[in-house]
Amino acid sequence: MKRVVSLFFLLFVALPLSATDLVSRKNEVGHRNFTRAKTLLPDVHQGLNQTFYCGCSYQDKEVDHSSCGYRVRKDPRRAGRVEWEHVVPAWAIGHQRQCWQDGGRANCSKNDPVYAKAEGDLHNLVPAIGEVNNDRGNFRFSVWTQQPRMYGQCQMLVDFKGRRVQPPENSRGKIARITFYMVNEYNLNLSAQERRLYCVWAKAYPVDRWEQIRNQRIAAIQGNVNPFISQPNLIDRVCR
Repeated sequence: MKRVVSLFFLLFVALPLSATDLVSRKNEVGHRNFTRAKTLLPDVHQGLNQTFYCGCSYQDKEVDHSSCGYRVRKDPRRAGRVEWEHVVPAWAIGHQRQCWQDGGRANCSKNDPVYAKAEGDLHNLVPAIGEVNNDRGNFRFSVWTQQPRMYGQCQMLVDFKGRRVQPPENSRGKIARITFYMVNEYNLNLSAQERRLYCVWAKAYPVDRWEQIRNQRIAAIQGNVNPFISQPNLIDRVCR
């Protein structure tokens, strides 16, 4: 845990890119979608290049397992690279839309502008080890009794049978604030149980410098902030 905390401390001292650099990318957003988002995210995370769940350093798309004590569970190829993970899964964004019923995610991405905008929302996309991204899938976040570690020093746990994920503590507040943003921005469903859990996480793990820098950079490109980061008191309103 101490090692992960120290890695995240490095993120806080990273200086934001200049406003000119980021605004120059704004005109590239065009019709927002996931494909375009992936070309912008490296700039958003420049100097903040630690994977979201495991705190591993990465360069370009290559993960340094030794920086975080990561152990490959099953898939060395995907474990070695960074992928852009939807904190609120694409399935949760789209499965109740007609486009999903007519042809799944590919159809939504191609033919539903509302879905494409949500799928490409930079606030919901974080760098994750590909193997962890794949294992998580569209499972819900939860907390349960500790089990043996699956990925070495990374404290991410996946319950495949129960279709749930227990994220490390250092990502829980961030998950909550991203989820509240997506629910508010795109009118997504959130169960009472999930809301209670995320309210606990949002209050127990306050906004940190990594979130603030990332939020400012995304706003410069995408044109909007995550208000649950820029105005943390909003959590009190949704968690009454």
